Amino acid sequence: MTIIWELDFYSRPILDDNQKKVWEVLICKSPLNIHQSSDDIFQYAQFCSNQQVNSLWLRQSIEEAIAQAGQKPKKIRFFRRQMSNMISIACQELGIPAIASRRTYTLDRWLQERMQDVYPHQPGYQSSAAASSFVRYQPEVPQPLPDAIQGQKWALVSLEAGAFAEMEEWDIDFGEAFPLSMMKLAPDTRIPGIIIFSDRAKALAAWMSGLELAFVKFQGGVTPKLLLETGASDSWILANITDTQTLAEAQGFESAKENAQFVHFLAVQSTPTSETFAGFWLLQELK
Repeated sequence: MTIIWELDFYSRPILDDNQKKVWEVLICKSPLNIHQSSDDIFQYAQFCSNQQVNSLWLRQSIEEAIAQAGQKPKKIRFFRRQMSNMISIACQELGIPAIASRRTYTLDRWLQERMQDVYPHQPGYQSSAAASSFVRYQPEVPQPLPDAIQGQKWALVSLEAGAFAEMEEWDIDFGEAFPLSMMKLAPDTRIPGIIIFSDRAKALAAWMSGLELAFVKFQGGVTPKLLLETGASDSWILANITDTQTLAEAQGFESAKENAQFVHFLAVQSTPTSETFAGFWLLQELK
């Protein structure tokens, strides 16, 4: 079974007795399917003094988390660009790939909970410093998808949240999901999505599976587009919007995302009549 962790190592809005910021490492497990069991829940938290901030301390904390979990992750996701070097060194020494990613959905929710319920009750808490805890990557200039894997057609669609309860029974070659219970969405909530159709569907889905898929979004402007955001800051052009009807559909896609707490999906199929998916990813745009 594949195990993926999410990690954040950064200063918190708390000052110690010497008026220096207290740091903290947070490690949690990424749920990889639509149903969450007790085995999918793992959390490790450890405060760190300003004088101890280095890759050695972080590596030792990851080792403690591995011992506590009784298992080693296949990879560790992180979202802070400024911590890339330290996190990469600590993980490399343990033989674990460190992946810059915006797919840190579980970590994001946990960090928000700690901002609300934990840090304000710590001695030395500074409310004015809390906002900096969610600084994220700025996306790069969108690039066209490689010619060899571009889809021939695409469609904007939607499914009710309740339909995803059967996702594990769907025939999917590549993909990843997470429990919608995390967002407490009603079963009749419409989850918008985009399906890409390609006669090389499996190759396209395999290529996408090698990326850290983050989210799909509509970009307005002179040349409206649907963009696929991946990794730390990569951006790809899924489709150019060339007519008013499709423009209205793309704008509706964004509205539906907002109504569903920005949850949506990306799928790849060979044809519109196919009953299987070469790829299916449940996504969320973190704001």
